[in-house]
Amino acid sequence: MKVEMKNIRKSFGSNDVLKGVTMSIQGGDICALLGENGAGKSTLMNILGGVHQMDAGSIVIDDKEVHFDTPAQSQEAGIAFIHQELNLINDLPIYENMFLGRELKTKSGSLDLKEMYKQTEEMFAKMDVDLDPGKMVRDLDASYKQIVEICRAMMTNASIIIMDEPTTSLTDSEIERVFAMMEAMKEHDVGIIFISHKLNEVMQICDKYLVLRDGNLVAEGYVADVTTKELASFMVGYDVRTESLRREKTVGAEVLRVTGLTHEHAFRDVNVSVRAGEILGITGLLGDGRSELFQAIFGAEKFTSGQIHLNGKEVRIKSTYQAIKEGIAYLPRNRKENAIIKDMNIMENASIATWPMFSKRGIINSKKHRETFEEQRAALRLKMGELTDSITSLSGGNQQKVVLAKWLAANPKLLILDNPTQGVDVGAKEDIYDIILKLAEEDIAVVVLSSEAQEIIRICDRALVMFHGVIQGEVAGDLMNEHTIMNLATGGVLA
Repeated sequence: MKVEMKNIRKSFGSNDVLKGVTMSIQGGDICALLGENGAGKSTLMNILGGVHQMDAGSIVIDDKEVHFDTPAQSQEAGIAFIHQELNLINDLPIYENMFLGRELKTKSGSLDLKEMYKQTEEMFAKMDVDLDPGKMVRDLDASYKQIVEICRAMMTNASIIIMDEPTTSLTDSEIERVFAMMEAMKEHDVGIIFISHKLNEVMQICDKYLVLRDGNLVAEGYVADVTTKELASFMVGYDVRTESLRREKTVGAEVLRVTGLTHEHAFRDVNVSVRAGEILGITGLLGDGRSELFQAIFGAEKFTSGQIHLNGKEVRIKSTYQAIKEGIAYLPRNRKENAIIKDMNIMENASIATWPMFSKRGIINSKKHRETFEEQRAALRLKMGELTDSITSLSGGNQQKVVLAKWLAANPKLLILDNPTQGVDVGAKEDIYDIILKLAEEDIAVVVLSSEAQEIIRICDRALVMFHGVIQGEVAGDLMNEHTIMNLATGGVLA
């Protein structure tokens, strides 16, 4: 099967998102679709997936022009779309999610749950996925939700599969499993469009690449002919820096000290200290307990024993509201579920944590709010339309910047960033790194939780590596390298 998209144009209001893009994909190809957040990648794929309709242009499948008014029509034509924001229903078991929209029925017309369970079990066996089809989706972590989505797409017998950042929340071993699935699909002549900001993964798995910038196709070719540095410069229009951003500096007084912090299941006997102006990294593999640890410090999770000291004084943080009053800000890992409110606009999302700061006798000073947000907007290089536009009108990276703006407006003394550049393009990543460095210069204590060792190495002064809920070791200076970090993250010890 060969799919061609010719001269595709699409605007949302006055925003021209696609400006005459032409691309093609055929069975057996794994093609990377690259570009900054807001470049038009997701919009182009939403048109192919029948989610949006193009303003101009054409879609041709095997030399025959087609029109998709709905996602169902795209699926019937053999195209499956695994979205960046997972489309699973938490209150249903896995096997029912696998057949959403194409449920199997018995002769009497009721749902054939037994057959759906059986086929799901067979698909998991084929893909070497160790999951119980009857398990509720709400009980899965993000990585297994992603694997369920991939298996669901494969069950539709699609000829072309669009994968929008499928590896964002997966561990290295799970990524390898997904890549093995992709190679198997390639062998069966399935074409894959792979959207990712992880250029090392593009080099590993993809045959071809297409790069969009500001709604235009600016580069295409074979992955074997380019380097990651060249791909990054195609995406942003200039050479992207890769050097370490760590600087020699004098740090201030201790802002946070945690001693013996323990949670029955997630972490135990954790000791952490971070000082004003310091950037502390916390890393490890997915499920190492770092998110739960800092959610407890932020008052979003309970802990069974241990002490938290802020600025030399012991505090008992019982709620996130209290944490904010104590000067702690927390940017969560899961933007969709924990950071944005979809029914609110950009301005409301950017100011929800700071309403009390800008109100007097219950009346909010909207002018001051707007001025503060405009400052953050310029500093973060936020790509957006009107302040009153829906938060969902922004790309994932720009949504992340709005969430960051929300916390910066709260003037925190301690800023906890949980995977701050997850799903963010190379250009926006550098913008966020610049902001983190600037905040440290302003004597804010910054904690960066990240699964990316390279991110930790580039921006953090030192890092703690976690393994199964304990601090396995601390790295700084020459020990801040991928080999040492991975050794500790998998249970090894410092030599």
